[in-house]
Amino acid sequence: MIFYRNSIQFQNFPISQFQNKKPLPFQPFSHPTLLLLTTLEQANTIQTAVVRKACKGDADAQAWLYRQYSKSMFNICTRMTGNRNDAEDILQDAFIIAFRNLGQLKDPLQFGGWLKRIVVNECIRAGKKNFQWNEWEDERNNLMIDEGAEWWKTVSFDIIHKEIKGLPDGCRQVFNLFVVEDYSHKDIAEHLSISESTSKSQYHRARQLLKERITKQLQLHG
Repeated sequence: MIFYRNSIQFQNFPISQFQNKKPLPFQPFSHPTLLLLTTLEQANTIQTAVVRKACKGDADAQAWLYRQYSKSMFNICTRMTGNRNDAEDILQDAFIIAFRNLGQLKDPLQFGGWLKRIVVNECIRAGKKNFQWNEWEDERNNLMIDEGAEWWKTVSFDIIHKEIKGLPDGCRQVFNLFVVEDYSHKDIAEHLSISESTSKSQYHRARQLLKERITKQLQLHG
């Protein structure tokens, strides 16, 4: 795929008039800052143009957006579904939905966040269809793990990402929504059509299983 820059007509500037001028004083942070701002502006301009073209059905523009965002969105899908096949199906469905509804996106620069919401919603939809929810009620759950002891924040997210995929369906889905996507238990209950107590019990089960498995991995491999 080839993207063409807008053609610009350059005039023949008299370079000699600049050759004898004294150089400006060195300003250590001005040039990198200007360069960074220019780069960000160019990136924003490119994304805006590509999203607008994709909105009109341009296949190259849609392919560019897919390449830019598919990896990060696929990671969300695998973390929430636990397997590659379902993740690939959901990712494809999410992009189809996004491209069909791209006209609803008001700000092209918000495409990434908008797409992520579609991906998460599709993962939730698949979970509601495929998961069987069971309450995890026993004495351990009634102890209610201290919410302040967020031990996973001290562990590499790559390790957590790997272990999350191996959790049972229900607690994996709830843990992702509560911890990674910042949903409340009330929101999770509404989205997954379960009770808040089920959401909380699945979350506590996920925490315990993750801690046991990650502790074991760290003991084995350091």
